[in-house]
Amino acid sequence: MSSPENRSLRMIQRAQNGAMDHHFVGIPELTGVPRVAVVIDVMRAFTVAAWAFSRGVEKIVLASTESEALALKESRPGWLALKDGAPAPGFDAVNSPGLLRSRDFAGRTLVQKTTAGTVGALAVADTPLVLCASFVVAGPTARFLQTRDCGPVTFVVTGEGGQADEDLACAQYIGRCMAGDDVEAAPYLHRARTSRAAAELAGGLRSGFHPDDVDLCLEIDRFSFAMKACREESLTVLRPVAVPAIEP
Repeated sequence: MSSPENRSLRMIQRAQNGAMDHHFVGIPELTGVPRVAVVIDVMRAFTVAAWAFSRGVEKIVLASTESEALALKESRPGWLALKDGAPAPGFDAVNSPGLLRSRDFAGRTLVQKTTAGTVGALAVADTPLVLCASFVVAGPTARFLQTRDCGPVTFVVTGEGGQADEDLACAQYIGRCMAGDDVEAAPYLHRARTSRAAAELAGGLRSGFHPDDVDLCLEIDRFSFAMKACREESLTVLRPVAVPAIEP
């Protein structure tokens, strides 16, 4: 079995093959406050967040614990709460795009707590510009960053302590798109489809799942917005930001 040092070296080498100037780190490797951070969780937090916005959610509040999520919901009439895993008392939804896609959340606020994605976003909440992303908003995320001439980006790879290949593949894809390259998405999507997370989802090894979850997580540019996280009073809030398509 390879050592953590060897795995980190391979991760750095793979990242350099995709986008030379960007930084690709796991949550445990974060130090200081990046200038720009893109937090990646393909399977499934930030695929779910994008679907929630498409179903009418106005904003998503990121919670650090399930208890905080429930407390926020209880203190704000009309707010809803979502968590990883199986359904639980007090929570209105689970972290599954397949189970979310037919819901009507028009005008609602959703409090989200997941194992990796929300943890990563909260870890960089003091960063001046934070985007949360997955394949379903990859293109708009890259274009959003291009229009702001952001320079090198810190990509936070949230899954598996920074080793999740589906998240790293998505981060590299966005990095390449930022450079204006004509990037073929298929190899990156293949890496995600053959990742451990995809195998666990497809095999029903993660609770609170739908059989279509893997396919829904791999719909490239399904939505036309990016997702920006900002401090609003004491909360970290995620909102969609419309991003114009590139003119042909």
